[in-house]
Amino acid sequence: MIIAVDAMGGDFAPAEIVKGASLAAREGVDILLVGREADLRRELGQYPAGSHMEIVDAPEVVEMGEHPALAIRQKRNSSISVATRLCKDGKAAAVVSAGNTGAQMAAALFSLGRLPGIDRPAIATILPTLAGGTLVLDSGANADCKPQHLLQFAMMGGIYSHRVLGVSSPRVGLLNIGAEETKGNELVVEAYQLLRQSSLNFVGNVEGREILEGPADVIVCDGFVGNVLLKFAEGLGSALLGMLKENLQQSLRTKIGAALAIPAFQAVKKAMDYAEYGGAPLLGVNGVSIICHGSSKAKAIKNAISVAQRCVQNRFVDELALNLKES
Repeated sequence: MIIAVDAMGGDFAPAEIVKGASLAAREGVDILLVGREADLRRELGQYPAGSHMEIVDAPEVVEMGEHPALAIRQKRNSSISVATRLCKDGKAAAVVSAGNTGAQMAAALFSLGRLPGIDRPAIATILPTLAGGTLVLDSGANADCKPQHLLQFAMMGGIYSHRVLGVSSPRVGLLNIGAEETKGNELVVEAYQLLRQSSLNFVGNVEGREILEGPADVIVCDGFVGNVLLKFAEGLGSALLGMLKENLQQSLRTKIGAALAIPAFQAVKKAMDYAEYGGAPLLGVNGVSIICHGSSKAKAIKNAISVAQRCVQNRFVDELALNLKES
């Protein structure tokens, strides 16, 4: 298995990307580092990884602020374009990037194409909950959706949850402002009926206040709502930990209590850290494309490569295509 890594994508590229890829390479993963060769050779010199690391030159970079589709058309030799073509041509089993999300989606659509039966790919992100984790999709690929798109997201999320995450019969919920099937805007009201009529293990509407309790293994929403939800959760987690730290430093008594509770705090911090989950798969394209947080550092990149490995090992794309064909 060979994983293509866009080494120029992300806020901390290429240093942290190369470091994370080298950590994966030390565990036996074969990596194609895609990017500006001179920059990558300079970084790679710090992390000897034997025969598991190879550089593929890509002189152009899609910046975070560029228009995704336009950049992919104009920069054929950008790191994300070259990395995705390696996947298309069978030279890599998957592509991982922390760069411009829209550009990665455009590259995947242009090079890999959609799976039959899928109108729009969706980003599937794990949100930490009291029950362990819930898969949220779409988390940013599609701001405007139709009811049938949410049904497709639910189908893909259910298959991913089962095949890759190991959930035997994934519970699928629809993110809404109330539990009743008549609540919500036109999109979710119509989507509710489609989901109820499907063969999915649909558990109904899920309200925002319920999400962290883990009432569903998969939660479906449009990309605008999903992205806001995940970024709010990320900010809330950081704020709560910061408030706890500040308050626990106010007296000797609280400092002693904090010292005793360090293992518990570390466990909570780990559970809420996006780096632990690595990256989010772009579901619905004919290949494995893993999207990482723009501020990903080495740990997140290494874990994203692990996500890519699991998708390939479980033949997720083939399984998804087969299930869509039969549905």
